Parts: sequence; C-alpha cells; structure tokens
Amino acid sequence: MLKSLIRPLLAGTILISSAMAASAVTYVRGNDGDPETLDQHKTSTVVEAHLLRDLYEGLVVYDAKAKIIPGVAEEWTVSDDATVYTFKLRDDAKWSNGDPVVAADFVFSLRRIMTPDTGAKYSNILYPIKNAEAINKGEMEPDQLGVKAVNERTLEVTLEQPTPYFLELLTHQTGLPVNPKAVEAHGTDFVAPENIVTNGAYKLVSFQPGDKIVMEKNENFHDADSVKIDRIEYLPIEDRATCVRRFEAGEVHSCSDLPTEQIKSLKERLGDQVRITPYLGTYYYALNMKREAMADPNVRQALSMAIDREFLGEEIWAGSMLPAYSLVPPGIGNYEGGGAQAEWADMSPLDREDKAIELMKEAGYGEDNPLTVELAYNNSENHKNTATAIADMWKPLGVNVEFNVRDLSAHYANLRDQKDFDVARAGWIGDYSDPQNFLFLVESDNTGFNYAQYENPDYDALMDKAAAETDLVKRAEILREAEALFLADMPYVPLLFYSSLSLVSPKLSGWEDNIQNVHGTRFMSISE
Repeated sequence: MLKSLIRPLLAGTILISSAMAASAVTYVRGNDGDPETLDQHKTSTVVEAHLLRDLYEGLVVYDAKAKIIPGVAEEWTVSDDATVYTFKLRDDAKWSNGDPVVAADFVFSLRRIMTPDTGAKYSNILYPIKNAEAINKGEMEPDQLGVKAVNERTLEVTLEQPTPYFLELLTHQTGLPVNPKAVEAHGTDFVAPENIVTNGAYKLVSFQPGDKIVMEKNENFHDADSVKIDRIEYLPIEDRATCVRRFEAGEVHSCSDLPTEQIKSLKERLGDQVRITPYLGTYYYALNMKREAMADPNVRQALSMAIDREFLGEEIWAGSMLPAYSLVPPGIGNYEGGGAQAEWADMSPLDREDKAIELMKEAGYGEDNPLTVELAYNNSENHKNTATAIADMWKPLGVNVEFNVRDLSAHYANLRDQKDFDVARAGWIGDYSDPQNFLFLVESDNTGFNYAQYENPDYDALMDKAAAETDLVKRAEILREAEALFLADMPYVPLLFYSSLSLVSPKLSGWEDNIQNVHGTRFMSISE
C-alpha cells in the first residue's frame, strides 16, 4: 500500500495539486498513518488528533508552544467552589458554511459523545462533567448532562467535583464540537468531504485512504487573516524511512516520526532539521488477561522482568527513549513526590532474568514446556526491531514468539474491539499533564483503552477515591498507591518513555518543539 504513495515528482519541488492556484502556499505534511475516522467523538490516536486540530476549534486550544489559549471561548470564569465554568463565546466564531458557532452546538456535541449509541471509546475522558458517566452508562438521559446554553454566547459547564486539569481536557479532540445540522442530516457520514462542516482554520477537501487528505483554508475562521498556509496535504506514511527519503527529496515539509536507527546519520546530514524533544508518553505492551497464560501473575511479572529496557532505549531507539519501570512518565504535573516503580527495577538484568525463569517454572513453563505467545504490533521498523529484541530476551524463559503485524488503524481497532492477541504493542501520549490520564487506562470500565481487560476492584476504588480528593498532595498519594498496585499486577508492561522525533524543513516556520508534540498548522508559515 505504501508504494502507491510514491509518485513521480518534479525534482526539487513540493507537491502542489494542479487544482490549486500556482500562488497557493501548500504544506505537505507526513503523518504516521491513516485515521480510522474523522469523527472527533470516535477517534483516539495521535494521527487523528493532528488532523482534527486543523479542522476544528474547541473552547480552548493549544498555541504553538502547547500553552492553553482562548479558542471559541474568548474568556471564562470559574465558580468559588471550582465546579462551574462559564464560557463566553466569541462573536465571530463561524462554521465553514458561514453559520455562527453557538453555545447550543457545544451542548449538542457533549451530549452526543456521552450518548451510549454514539459508541465513543474515549467518552470517559469527560467524566468530570456532571452526570456524564451515568449518561454514558445508560443510567440517565443525555439532557441531564451538566452543560447548559445560557444564551447563544454563554456556555455553562458544571462538574461533579473540582478538576484541576479540566481546561486541559478541553484541548483534546473529544472536546471539539460537531456541527449539529451536518450530524442530523448525514448521520455517521457527516465526516465525508461533501458533508463535513468544520469550525477550525481549515476545511476538508478530500480524503483518499492510503493516498492523502487535503484541507484548504477556512475563510470563515475567525482568525483567517493570520493563517498563512492555504492548503495542507496530509500523507499517511507509516514507514518512517520512506518519509525521510521524501523529506530529503523535498517532497514533504515535515515527518512526525523517524527511524531511530537513522538518527545519528540524520543529525550529521540534516543538523537542526532533526527535532528530538521530551514527550509526555509511555510505550508499553498490553498482556491480554483473558488468555490462560496471561491470566497468571507470575507469567506477567516474568515477561516484564526479563526485558532489558536500557538495551531497548540505547540500542534499538538510539537513545531517543528512556527506560520505563512505571506507567506514569516522570515530570508529569500533579504528582508531587513522583510515582511508583516496579519493585525489581534496581536489580541487575542477570538477576532479573534468573528471577523471571523461576517465576515461569512456578507457572509451569520452561524449555521442557515452552509457551508460545502471539505478539501483535503495528507496521513500523522501530516496532519490529523492538519486538524482535524482546522475543530474544524471552527465549531463556521458554517463550516462543509469533508476530502478527497490521497497519496502524487495523492494529488499534483489534486492540479496542476484538482484543485478539496475547501481547500487543501500544503507546499512550498524555492528553493532559496529570497521572490520572495514564492510570485511567486500566480502570475496569474503560473498555476503549483497557486492552489487557484488567479488572481489580481495589484499583478501581483507589481511582474513585483519588477522583474525590481535592487536596492535590493527598490525591497524589492515592494515585501512587494505585500505580503500585498496577505494577504488582502488571496488566501492561511499561517499556520506554517517549521523546518526539520529527523532521522539520527550514522552509517551515512556527513549528515550536513542545512536550505535547502539538503543532497546529494555523500557527505556521512556509517560505520558498
């Protein structure tokens, strides 16, 4: 499929569609794959977030440095008890069809994502809104959600309890509005280019899976005068090396990931065009606890203990990733004192391997009775190299690995829906800087992201207790206890903490490195 992306090009030029005027400024942007959908209420991946950030604008948005700035809401106030947010919408916010963006649009959108029939896998991220969880579980009607259009320009949101990261939540794609008329007229087909109505800096022109997604400047966007790039062509390039080749050929302006084995040579050839930035994310393997072998805690601990994370970080990822012995990355906000880590984290690799072999024997596995596991990952040379190295590390335990490789969208669809795997690669990039955003992944009712199908009432109770605690220090202590329990049960095997790896052309201005790795095109410009 990727070969179909490579088309003859005029040497030294950037792709510009014949449909565009010669003077149009076009940004050809490498993306790590195709989106499963452009429905903001059903998306979950970073690939989709990049696209939706250009198509829609929420109440608040990230600027080029990932700082929260006003979006559709030009200002807001918070009640004394921190449970009621009142947003004043700007007068000039419009949809791409020219209609005004009004408070009722956000009421419609937030009710829609919580309605069970919508099937939003990411709905629980907005559970801090009053009655959201009950509605999402079918226990209340959507009109009981704690959102109200006071008038066309005033939106009131009531929370279950003070939530220190609530504005951060609203920067996520789940907080983006849908156009009610488009949804009511076209149902799930509202995302089709001929139907979609957006309120961001760009509007959708075409979507050819495996080829490209084209957007053009939305002249009805309130800040259109400051948008310098007329057209975006998003190319789904899952093979990182292919994106590098196209970048060096002048065919793309940026790549959103890099083949780590090339980083050293890329730095030598391209210098500052190679961007390596700390990133709020964890790379991990999910262990399917519904499978007989993975249901055994000794097997889960042994698989985790036998992995040499330092080797992965230095040799496979060329120093671009850090070893992870916890789920929550270091440096995250609202986690005073830091998180928990695996009890055996300070043991030597050899001692860990001996202990892992011992645990596998207790579970009934070893050289005389090997365990065969299917390890699933999405297509990428980095993921392949990681999986191959880990398979070698597991051999002394009597574990034979069979690989199952899918493209990005098929892989994550399997993790969320079919859950047909023993072990599966996954990564989580923080939507906001708070440990809850990592620890909520394995709550038992988080069917969208609890790929391991982990169920521990004690863990759920600790997460509920933390949610009710308003003292941030006490809340951090509770979350740390939950993370320690997670590490004792090991439904996920934390492997590495991310850095973001990008290639950015010197022709592209306004790309600011930031820990969230968010880069709205509206803040950039291109010089030829």
